[in-house]
Amino acid sequence: MDYSYENTLSKLIEFRNSKNWNEYHSLINLSRALGIESSEVEKIFLWKSKDEDLSLKDKENLKLELADVLTYAYYMCDKLNVNPNKLVIDKNEINQHRSWDFSKR
Repeated sequence: MDYSYENTLSKLIEFRNSKNWNEYHSLINLSRALGIESSEVEKIFLWKSKDEDLSLKDKENLKLELADVLTYAYYMCDKLNVNPNKLVIDKNEINQHRSWDFSKR
């Protein structure tokens, strides 16, 4: 299986187009969908205090919700005509020159 960004995006666009959803995939709508899916990730951790509290089913559900988050992020990157891998690498480069002081929390 080809897991490259290009192939993944191609499959996502093919699916989106087969459902005639492109007209609904504005940046604002995709942003809202991404936020909703992100909250689904958070919901898995509700009432748990540590990673070890996750069951195998929780972990499987987490993978599915992460896939949804990534899908909407990929659709947004497509609309912006940017490669998400480049965005992550560029942001990581910025973070290399930042510092966080956690003692002030």
